[in-house]
Amino acid sequence: MNKKEKIQAEQNVCPERRTEMMKKVGVAILGVGVVGGGTFKTLTEHREFYKKTQNVDIVVESVLDRDHERAKSIGVPAEVLASSIQEVVANPNVDIVIETIGGCGVAKDFILAALQEGKTVVTANKELICKYSHELERVAKRNGCGLYYEASCVGGVPIIRTLLDGVQANHITEMMGIINGTTNYILTKMAQENADYASALKEAQRLGYAEFNPTNDVDGYDAMYKLSILSSMAFHTKVPYGKIMREGISQVDSRDIAFGKQLGYTLKLLAIGKSGEDGIEARVHPTFIPNAHPLASVNDAYNAVYLRGDAVDDIMLYGRGAGSLPTASAVVSDVIYAATHSEIKYSTFKNTATAEKGVKFISDFTSAYYIRLSVEDEAGVLAKITGIFAKCGISIVEVAQKSKSEAGEDTRIPLIIITHKTTENSVKSAVAKINQSGITQVKAVIRVEE
Repeated sequence: MNKKEKIQAEQNVCPERRTEMMKKVGVAILGVGVVGGGTFKTLTEHREFYKKTQNVDIVVESVLDRDHERAKSIGVPAEVLASSIQEVVANPNVDIVIETIGGCGVAKDFILAALQEGKTVVTANKELICKYSHELERVAKRNGCGLYYEASCVGGVPIIRTLLDGVQANHITEMMGIINGTTNYILTKMAQENADYASALKEAQRLGYAEFNPTNDVDGYDAMYKLSILSSMAFHTKVPYGKIMREGISQVDSRDIAFGKQLGYTLKLLAIGKSGEDGIEARVHPTFIPNAHPLASVNDAYNAVYLRGDAVDDIMLYGRGAGSLPTASAVVSDVIYAATHSEIKYSTFKNTATAEKGVKFISDFTSAYYIRLSVEDEAGVLAKITGIFAKCGISIVEVAQKSKSEAGEDTRIPLIIITHKTTENSVKSAVAKINQSGITQVKAVIRVEE
């Protein structure tokens, strides 16, 4: 029987026979909080849908959560509640273990226990994958099981699947994304309502977008972990988080957002990765982008990733970057992928704790810059400032002097300078010289990406 005849024969199989051929896959869920609860809901409510469309019967065989009453309240049957990770991994009906606990403590121990028993693992844990994927993947390979983590980055947006199975024909040269919903919500509120940082953060906490301790989000750690994962995959070499320049949004002033808007820019916390002949640059920081840029219109808690490939050119993926069901969508997508693909895919690069020997990382990267100074309205001040920039090799595109009414702090006036592309070290040198000159003080430095 040739291939065409075999396909035809399979299509002619009666529904009863297809049901007999259907693959049954048992899963365990570790933690049924926000993401775990959404995953349980999605798997149970869509079970018949997956049987019909994917020809796989996914059954929740075990749930491990320290709060059994919480688990029961979302519909988890008492008979599938486990009391220990040992009980979960010893269950012969469990093929895939889903980890939604978070952190690098017990979650890591539980994942290792599952992998050591030959159970494929699906996780939403970006910090764990960022810091320890090399260790987890080594154990997975040794035991012939899979390790999947689509949900670790950008919530329901299928960025990892795109990098693995969508744009693999390309050399990805650049990625730029809004990959933290909390900071995007705060900056959107500051831009649209002229709110200050503190009040915007408070509102984000009230709505559940920001934690009581928001450090992980607002100081850029969350985006840094995700950029480490995504840039490693995009550039096919390990990009450790320690090589990523990180700057958060806690020092962003609403005046700079307003001044930037007047100049045609929108402020976003961007995760940026670039790969070229000189090496790799990876950075997370507040960034002005032109209002016409596709990322400029990504508001509130939404996320988006902008990719550039040498063949495909530009692609942007957009959607909800967090939340119970959007993240559960990514978790279940990995479960279905693992259940329906016998061949296991691992990293396309040498996945070690540190970067490969010989890979260069660029810290003195090139960018345009927005610089705000507070100056006395006196003759000769501008000439002295531009003289310092010239000595540091920095060319100026635009100078905008604002009125005293826009200063909002004292009798001085805001002076805005937009530079041509220059290096990070040149700007740091110029800022240090200006602050030491006694002429004025630099109030804000924000990188500009076109």
